[in-house]
Amino acid sequence: MMFGRSKRITPVIIAIEIFLLAVVVLINLPFFWMLSTSFKPKPEILSYPPRLFPSAPNFNGYTYVWKLIPLGRYFYNSTVVSISIALSKIVLASLAAYAFAKIRFKGSKQMFYLFLGTMMIPMEVIVIPNYITLNYIGWLDTYRALIVPFVVGAFSIFLLRQFFMQIPRDLDDAAEIDGCGRLRYLFTIIYPLSQSALLTVFLYAFLASWNSFLWPLIVTNSDKMRVIQIGLKALQDSWMIEWNELTAASTVATLPVLIMFFFVQKRFLEGIAITGLKG
Repeated sequence: MMFGRSKRITPVIIAIEIFLLAVVVLINLPFFWMLSTSFKPKPEILSYPPRLFPSAPNFNGYTYVWKLIPLGRYFYNSTVVSISIALSKIVLASLAAYAFAKIRFKGSKQMFYLFLGTMMIPMEVIVIPNYITLNYIGWLDTYRALIVPFVVGAFSIFLLRQFFMQIPRDLDDAAEIDGCGRLRYLFTIIYPLSQSALLTVFLYAFLASWNSFLWPLIVTNSDKMRVIQIGLKALQDSWMIEWNELTAASTVATLPVLIMFFFVQKRFLEGIAITGLKG
Protein backbone atom coordinates (compact mmCIF):
# COMPACT_ATOMS: atom_id res chain seq x y z
CA MET A 1 0.00 0.00 0.00
CA MET A 2 1.45 3.35 -1.07
CA PHE A 3 1.20 6.48 0.98
CA GLY A 4 1.94 10.00 -0.20
CA ARG A 5 5.20 11.35 1.09
CA SER A 6 4.85 14.03 3.71
CA LYS A 7 5.89 17.49 2.65
CA ARG A 8 9.51 18.13 3.50
CA ILE A 9 10.09 21.05 5.82
CA THR A 10 12.86 23.21 4.45
CA PRO A 11 14.40 26.47 5.68
CA VAL A 12 12.57 28.29 2.88
CA ILE A 13 9.19 26.97 4.08
CA ILE A 14 10.03 27.92 7.68
CA ALA A 15 11.04 31.43 6.58
CA ILE A 16 7.80 31.85 4.60
CA GLU A 17 5.69 30.71 7.57
CA ILE A 18 7.52 33.07 9.92
CA PHE A 19 6.97 35.92 7.45
CA LEU A 20 3.25 35.11 7.12
CA LEU A 21 2.92 34.92 10.91
CA ALA A 22 4.55 38.34 11.21
CA VAL A 23 2.13 39.74 8.62
CA VAL A 24 -0.85 38.31 10.54
CA VAL A 25 0.40 39.86 13.78
CA LEU A 26 0.99 43.20 12.07
CA ILE A 27 -2.48 43.22 10.50
CA ASN A 28 -4.20 42.37 13.80
CA LEU A 29 -2.07 44.69 15.95
CA PRO A 30 -4.46 47.70 15.60
CA PHE A 31 -7.38 45.61 16.85
CA PHE A 32 -5.42 44.28 19.84
CA TRP A 33 -4.21 47.81 20.60
CA MET A 34 -7.79 49.09 20.49
CA LEU A 35 -8.94 46.29 22.80
CA SER A 36 -6.07 46.89 25.22
CA THR A 37 -6.63 50.66 25.27
CA SER A 38 -10.31 50.18 26.13
CA PHE A 39 -9.25 48.56 29.44
CA LYS A 40 -6.43 50.96 30.33
CA PRO A 41 -6.63 53.59 33.06
CA LYS A 42 -6.48 57.09 31.59
CA PRO A 43 -2.91 57.89 32.75
CA GLU A 44 -1.57 54.87 30.83
CA ILE A 45 -3.25 55.63 27.51
CA LEU A 46 -0.76 58.29 26.43
CA SER A 47 2.15 57.11 28.54
CA TYR A 48 5.63 56.85 27.04
CA PRO A 49 6.90 54.32 26.30
CA PRO A 50 3.47 52.98 25.37
CA ARG A 51 2.13 49.92 27.16
CA LEU A 52 0.66 47.06 25.16
CA PHE A 53 -1.16 45.63 28.19
CA PRO A 54 -2.81 47.67 30.97
CA SER A 55 -1.27 47.33 34.42
CA ALA A 56 -4.69 47.47 36.11
CA PRO A 57 -7.48 46.59 33.64
CA ASN A 58 -10.86 48.20 34.31
CA PHE A 59 -14.24 48.59 32.63
CA ASN A 60 -14.59 52.32 33.24
CA GLY A 61 -14.49 53.10 29.52
CA TYR A 62 -17.34 50.68 28.82
CA THR A 63 -19.54 51.82 31.69
CA TYR A 64 -18.99 55.51 30.95
CA VAL A 65 -19.65 55.30 27.22
CA TRP A 66 -23.08 53.73 27.81
CA LYS A 67 -23.97 56.74 29.96
CA LEU A 68 -22.41 59.31 27.62
CA ILE A 69 -24.30 58.32 24.45
CA PRO A 70 -27.30 56.02 23.74
CA LEU A 71 -24.96 53.29 22.48
CA GLY A 72 -27.61 50.60 22.91
CA ARG A 73 -30.00 52.46 20.60
CA TYR A 74 -27.24 53.02 18.02
CA PHE A 75 -26.34 49.35 18.18
CA TYR A 76 -29.98 48.31 17.73
CA ASN A 77 -30.42 50.61 14.72
CA SER A 78 -27.27 49.29 13.05
CA THR A 79 -28.41 45.71 13.61
CA VAL A 80 -31.89 46.28 12.19
CA VAL A 81 -30.63 48.21 9.18
CA SER A 82 -27.74 45.86 8.37
CA ILE A 83 -29.76 42.65 8.66
CA SER A 84 -32.65 44.13 6.66
CA ILE A 85 -30.35 45.24 3.84
CA ALA A 86 -28.47 41.93 3.80
CA LEU A 87 -31.64 39.81 3.67
CA SER A 88 -33.25 41.98 1.03
CA LYS A 89 -30.14 41.76 -1.14
CA ILE A 90 -30.19 37.99 -0.92
CA VAL A 91 -33.83 37.80 -2.03
CA LEU A 92 -33.86 40.50 -4.72
CA ALA A 93 -30.36 39.87 -6.05
CA SER A 94 -30.99 36.13 -6.30
CA LEU A 95 -34.15 36.70 -8.36
CA ALA A 96 -32.30 38.99 -10.77
CA ALA A 97 -29.25 36.70 -10.88
CA TYR A 98 -31.49 33.70 -11.62
CA ALA A 99 -33.07 35.55 -14.53
CA PHE A 100 -29.70 36.56 -15.98
CA ALA A 101 -28.15 33.12 -15.49
CA LYS A 102 -30.96 30.70 -16.35
CA ILE A 103 -33.62 32.50 -18.39
CA ARG A 104 -32.81 33.33 -21.99
CA PHE A 105 -34.50 36.49 -23.18
CA LYS A 106 -33.65 39.16 -25.71
CA GLY A 107 -31.23 41.76 -24.43
CA SER A 108 -30.30 39.85 -21.26
CA LYS A 109 -26.55 40.35 -21.70
CA GLN A 110 -26.93 44.03 -22.52
CA MET A 111 -29.14 44.55 -19.47
CA PHE A 112 -26.67 42.67 -17.28
CA TYR A 113 -23.80 44.86 -18.51
CA LEU A 114 -25.96 47.89 -17.79
CA PHE A 115 -26.36 46.70 -14.21
CA LEU A 116 -22.60 46.20 -13.95
CA GLY A 117 -22.07 49.74 -15.21
CA THR A 118 -23.80 51.10 -12.12
CA MET A 119 -20.92 49.73 -10.02
CA MET A 120 -18.68 52.41 -11.52
CA ILE A 121 -20.86 55.24 -10.19
CA PRO A 122 -19.44 56.54 -6.88
CA MET A 123 -21.77 56.81 -3.92
CA GLU A 124 -20.94 60.51 -3.58
CA VAL A 125 -22.43 61.22 -7.02
CA ILE A 126 -25.93 60.01 -6.11
CA VAL A 127 -26.06 61.26 -2.52
CA ILE A 128 -27.72 64.59 -3.36
CA PRO A 129 -30.36 63.19 -5.79
CA ASN A 130 -31.25 60.45 -3.33
CA TYR A 131 -31.48 62.94 -0.47
CA ILE A 132 -33.77 65.23 -2.48
CA THR A 133 -35.99 62.28 -3.37
CA LEU A 134 -36.28 61.02 0.20
CA ASN A 135 -36.91 64.53 1.49
CA TYR A 136 -39.70 64.98 -1.08
CA ILE A 137 -41.50 61.80 -0.01
CA GLY A 138 -40.95 62.47 3.70
CA TRP A 139 -38.66 59.54 4.51
CA LEU A 140 -35.82 61.41 6.19
CA ASP A 141 -34.89 60.23 9.69
CA THR A 142 -36.65 56.87 9.24
CA TYR A 143 -35.60 53.26 8.77
CA ARG A 144 -36.86 53.46 5.19
CA ALA A 145 -34.26 56.11 4.37
CA LEU A 146 -31.50 53.91 5.77
CA ILE A 147 -32.66 50.66 4.15
CA VAL A 148 -34.57 51.18 0.88
CA PRO A 149 -31.78 52.81 -1.23
CA PHE A 150 -29.59 49.72 -0.62
CA VAL A 151 -32.00 46.79 -0.85
CA VAL A 152 -30.36 45.59 -4.06
CA GLY A 153 -26.92 46.05 -5.59
CA ALA A 154 -25.19 45.23 -8.85
CA PHE A 155 -22.32 43.48 -7.11
CA SER A 156 -24.67 41.04 -5.35
CA ILE A 157 -26.41 40.27 -8.66
CA PHE A 158 -23.05 39.76 -10.36
CA LEU A 159 -21.75 37.44 -7.63
CA LEU A 160 -24.86 35.24 -7.56
CA ARG A 161 -25.22 35.18 -11.34
CA GLN A 162 -21.68 33.85 -11.72
CA PHE A 163 -22.41 31.11 -9.21
CA PHE A 164 -25.80 30.16 -10.69
CA MET A 165 -24.18 29.76 -14.11
CA GLN A 166 -22.01 26.98 -12.70
CA ILE A 167 -25.04 24.87 -11.81
CA PRO A 168 -25.36 22.24 -14.57
CA ARG A 169 -28.04 22.72 -17.21
CA ASP A 170 -29.02 19.08 -16.68
CA LEU A 171 -30.69 20.10 -13.43
CA ASP A 172 -32.64 22.79 -15.28
CA ASP A 173 -33.84 20.29 -17.88
CA ALA A 174 -34.74 17.66 -15.27
CA ALA A 175 -36.73 20.19 -13.25
CA GLU A 176 -38.55 21.38 -16.37
CA ILE A 177 -39.45 17.81 -17.37
CA ASP A 178 -40.82 17.15 -13.88
CA GLY A 179 -43.02 20.25 -14.18
CA CYS A 180 -41.11 22.33 -11.62
CA GLY A 181 -41.90 26.03 -11.92
CA ARG A 182 -39.19 28.65 -11.98
CA LEU A 183 -39.70 29.92 -8.45
CA ARG A 184 -40.00 26.42 -7.06
CA TYR A 185 -36.79 25.45 -8.85
CA LEU A 186 -35.06 28.51 -7.42
CA PHE A 187 -36.14 27.87 -3.83
CA THR A 188 -35.90 24.07 -3.71
CA ILE A 189 -32.87 23.37 -5.88
CA ILE A 190 -30.73 26.45 -6.53
CA TYR A 191 -30.93 27.93 -3.03
CA PRO A 192 -29.75 24.73 -1.25
CA LEU A 193 -26.89 24.39 -3.76
CA SER A 194 -25.90 28.06 -3.35
CA GLN A 195 -25.70 28.42 0.42
CA SER A 196 -22.05 29.49 0.36
CA ALA A 197 -22.66 32.14 -2.32
CA LEU A 198 -25.76 33.45 -0.54
CA LEU A 199 -23.87 33.64 2.74
CA THR A 200 -21.06 35.54 1.00
CA VAL A 201 -23.55 38.09 -0.32
CA PHE A 202 -25.12 38.39 3.14
CA LEU A 203 -21.77 39.05 4.82
CA TYR A 204 -20.65 41.58 2.22
CA ALA A 205 -23.95 43.47 2.49
CA PHE A 206 -24.02 43.30 6.30
CA LEU A 207 -20.46 44.54 6.63
CA ALA A 208 -20.93 47.38 4.14
CA SER A 209 -24.10 48.54 5.91
CA TRP A 210 -22.61 48.18 9.40
CA ASN A 211 -19.63 50.36 8.48
CA SER A 212 -21.66 52.93 6.56
CA PHE A 213 -21.14 56.48 7.81
CA LEU A 214 -21.82 59.11 5.14
CA TRP A 215 -25.39 58.15 4.21
CA PRO A 216 -26.68 57.65 7.80
CA LEU A 217 -25.06 60.96 8.76
CA ILE A 218 -26.98 62.76 6.02
CA VAL A 219 -30.44 61.21 6.36
CA THR A 220 -30.74 60.99 10.17
CA ASN A 221 -31.25 63.88 12.55
CA SER A 222 -32.15 62.32 15.91
CA ASP A 223 -30.47 59.91 18.31
CA LYS A 224 -33.45 57.61 17.86
CA MET A 225 -32.44 56.82 14.28
CA ARG A 226 -28.66 57.19 14.29
CA VAL A 227 -26.43 54.14 13.83
CA ILE A 228 -23.35 53.07 15.73
CA GLN A 229 -20.82 54.65 13.37
CA ILE A 230 -22.42 58.04 14.01
CA GLY A 231 -22.21 57.30 17.73
CA LEU A 232 -18.46 56.75 17.47
CA LYS A 233 -18.09 60.14 15.81
CA ALA A 234 -20.06 61.74 18.65
CA LEU A 235 -17.34 60.65 21.09
CA GLN A 236 -14.71 62.80 19.34
CA ASP A 237 -14.64 66.25 20.88
CA SER A 238 -13.29 69.29 19.05
CA TRP A 239 -10.46 69.74 21.56
CA MET A 240 -9.68 66.28 22.90
CA ILE A 241 -10.59 62.63 22.50
CA GLU A 242 -11.32 60.31 25.43
CA TRP A 243 -9.49 57.33 24.00
CA ASN A 244 -10.66 54.71 26.47
CA GLU A 245 -14.34 55.57 25.86
CA LEU A 246 -13.80 55.74 22.09
CA THR A 247 -11.92 52.42 21.94
CA ALA A 248 -14.50 50.79 24.21
CA ALA A 249 -17.32 51.86 21.88
CA SER A 250 -15.25 50.80 18.85
CA THR A 251 -14.74 47.36 20.40
CA VAL A 252 -18.47 47.01 20.95
CA ALA A 253 -19.05 48.03 17.32
CA THR A 254 -16.47 45.56 16.01
CA LEU A 255 -17.31 42.45 18.02
CA PRO A 256 -20.57 41.49 16.23
CA VAL A 257 -18.80 41.40 12.86
CA LEU A 258 -15.90 39.37 14.26
CA ILE A 259 -18.19 36.90 15.99
CA MET A 260 -20.31 36.45 12.87
CA PHE A 261 -17.27 35.91 10.66
CA PHE A 262 -15.79 33.46 13.19
CA PHE A 263 -18.83 31.19 12.94
CA VAL A 264 -19.31 31.36 9.17
CA GLN A 265 -15.74 31.84 7.91
CA LYS A 266 -15.58 28.34 6.39
CA ARG A 267 -18.69 28.87 4.27
CA PHE A 268 -17.64 32.44 3.45
CA LEU A 269 -14.22 31.41 2.13
CA GLU A 270 -15.83 28.53 0.27
CA GLY A 271 -18.24 30.95 -1.40
CA ILE A 272 -15.36 33.21 -2.47
CA ALA A 273 -13.39 30.25 -3.83
CA ILE A 274 -16.16 28.57 -5.83
CA THR A 275 -17.80 31.69 -7.23
CA GLY A 276 -16.07 31.84 -10.60
CA LEU A 277 -16.02 34.41 -13.36
CA LYS A 278 -17.83 32.36 -15.96
CA GLY A 279 -19.36 34.66 -18.52
